[in-house]
Amino acid sequence: MSYKQRIRDLREDKDLTQQDIASVLKTARNYYGEYERGTRPLPVEHLITLCRYYDVSADYILGFTNEANPLPKK
Repeated sequence: MSYKQRIRDLREDKDLTQQDIASVLKTARNYYGEYERGTRPLPVEHLITLCRYYDVSADYILGFTNEANPLPKK
């Protein structure tokens, strides 16, 4: 599964809008929409923020694993 589908699924599973997540990322809604469509690359800073927000690993968002394990606690 591609990261664009993963971030969309994570957002929809929490009943959030693209605007909600754009606000978390401190970016414009249309930029976030482009991440989900794959027409704009997802910056590493936003990937990190999404991992923390959804409490999942980057490997999960990037599609390297299908295990949505929570991030390790510090």
